[in-house]
Amino acid sequence: KQWYQRRVAITAGGETADYQTMWVKNPTLEESEKIYHFTTLACSLNEPEEGVAPTDSRNRPDQRLMENQNYPDANVMKVRLEEGQRTRRRVRESKIAAEGPSAKYEPRWFTKKLDEITGEEIWRFTDEYWECKETQAWERCPTIYLQEEEEEKEEGET
Repeated sequence: KQWYQRRVAITAGGETADYQTMWVKNPTLEESEKIYHFTTLACSLNEPEEGVAPTDSRNRPDQRLMENQNYPDANVMKVRLEEGQRTRRRVRESKIAAEGPSAKYEPRWFTKKLDEITGEEIWRFTDEYWECKETQAWERCPTIYLQEEEEEKEEGET
């Protein structure tokens, strides 16, 4: 087998080495060259999921348009999303300049902590996301994907 088809762990013991297969590549998908030779796992990573945060990257309208091979509209939407992101950043920076460091942006699902082992500053997941997902309490999420405009576009296509 080729190196990219499986991984093994080798433990030296005496004159011979024992090995254990840790991973074996799944068979290639039919016509995989049309989907950049992605695996089944890679193809499933961007599948829509009900109940995720409105800021989840799987909700990006430009990605959906691209996946549906609507490249011109996908490019237009990507530019609009990026312009919105830049505008929000400028507003945050202006607020910090006017109000001081207390107005600094805080991530929704992570807190800054000191790593107990290394002593370095790290971002630690708070698990609050799972509580919000269970109750569908997404009020703390900003609108970043222009949902209203996307829905109007979909209505126009049907």
